[in-house]
Amino acid sequence: MSLLPRRLRHGEEATLVEHLGELRSRLIVALAALAVGFTVAYVFHGHLLHWLNRPLPPNLQKPVTFSPAEPFTTSIMVSLWAGLLLALPIVFWQIWAFLAPAFEEHRQRSMALLVLFAAVLALAGVAFGYFVILTPAIHFLTNYDSSYYTIQVRARDYYRFVSFVLLGVAIAFEVPVFVLALVRLRILSAARLRGTWRFGVFLMTVIGVLLPGVDPVSTILSVIPLVALYLLSIGLATFLEPRWRSETSTTPVPE
Repeated sequence: MSLLPRRLRHGEEATLVEHLGELRSRLIVALAALAVGFTVAYVFHGHLLHWLNRPLPPNLQKPVTFSPAEPFTTSIMVSLWAGLLLALPIVFWQIWAFLAPAFEEHRQRSMALLVLFAAVLALAGVAFGYFVILTPAIHFLTNYDSSYYTIQVRARDYYRFVSFVLLGVAIAFEVPVFVLALVRLRILSAARLRGTWRFGVFLMTVIGVLLPGVDPVSTILSVIPLVALYLLSIGLATFLEPRWRSETSTTPVPE
């Protein structure tokens, strides 16, 4: 008996109970992956906290806590976010495997590649958020009006801010996947994307402003890659759409 849920084939009939059973099995796999990721992250949470503290100024390298339980709850929260990041590829794959039967067989391979592309982009977004956005953003915020304030950093608030920034950038990096999926499903076309690129750039700018950074530094640094990724998605759609359409036209129709 397989420990992993079986993926249904396109057009395969299944009862509502079987669909719910598959959904339950995939949720269990995703939660198990999250539990494993959390355990690994908690084992190394000291190194993780040290890594997250690096963007702070030298005099603020050790955030403060204000309640007896805060060190414990904060470490748990950070480990949980890190565990989710580690489990993300498996979670993405379980979501895709559940939705795959809704797509025709000749589309499933390209959609599976998009899921893999989504996981890679999410990790790239986290790396970009940490190495490019976070340090200048923290420097700006912790030095703003420093002559008027005694600046201290509370651990719970700092790690929540860092988590939201990294998660927001990771989600924003999924723009090419979202655009390519719409093109693959023929909801959008590359020609339409090229014709409305100015509106798309404006929309990416709005999304960059709405990301969880409150300072102009992180906002500007978020808008630039978003616009670049959107333009890249237009180029990829222009390159891939003819191949997808020819693949569809040459696929035999089942009798």
